Amino acid sequence: MSPTVAFIAWSAVVMAAAWRHRPAPARIRGLSPRTVAGGAGQPVRPSAGASLSLLVERLGVAVLRRSGRPVRQDTARRLGAALLAAAFTLPVLPPAAVPAALVAWSVPILRSRRGHRRRLAAIARDLPDVVDLLVLAVGAGLTVRLAVAAVARRSPGPLGAELAQAGHDADLGRRLADALDDIPERAGEATRPLVAALIASERYGAPLGASLERLAHEVRADRRRRAEEAARKVPVKLLFPLVSCTLPAFGLLTVAPLIASAVRSLRL
Repeated sequence: MSPTVAFIAWSAVVMAAAWRHRPAPARIRGLSPRTVAGGAGQPVRPSAGASLSLLVERLGVAVLRRSGRPVRQDTARRLGAALLAAAFTLPVLPPAAVPAALVAWSVPILRSRRGHRRRLAAIARDLPDVVDLLVLAVGAGLTVRLAVAAVARRSPGPLGAELAQAGHDADLGRRLADALDDIPERAGEATRPLVAALIASERYGAPLGASLERLAHEVRADRRRRAEEAARKVPVKLLFPLVSCTLPAFGLLTVAPLIASAVRSLRL
């Protein structure tokens, strides 16, 4: 079978799968209650990226259901992206189909891990400021619940969002201590000393001011150590660009003329 015939066959298979799992027509989407705000009842039209994402997810869901495995949204998206990458790569370059599928499967995982690491780093950066605000709030006479609510309103970072979520859960009837106990699972172990101090004060009435002041001193010292560690890593990070950019230019300016003159003298 020639490459042209294989390409046409695979294109037909991909188009058939895409047509089977295509988004709903406009007349069907018009029956949906989702409308544009102020758009006089006009249905929301998904963009091309949203339609492609929906197609990839439906393809992954279909494969997972056929194989009898549990359907998860993130797994379905990764599987659909891997299958589409392999389907488009196989007619053009068959040996690269499996690596393309592996790359399409692993890129969302790596992106999610990188986002999680960045979020934890942002929480670690916000922690000293949040502790200082809690020290001020508790020193002003606020209770734990009021202090958490006040600090959450004035902390735009991810840690402030976690405190706001705990306050929202408490407003819905959950105990504040139980809501705060879930923060380290989402925000990392760096927040556990702060959460432990707040829970001890909320549940058992332990004095909070002294423990928060001690914690503020510790987290500021930890932030200073991280800054010093990052500063010590700068020369190592600059080593590769210095070697790859400066050394070739230095060689062209100094060594190359010497070699050229030596070759010229040998010819003479």
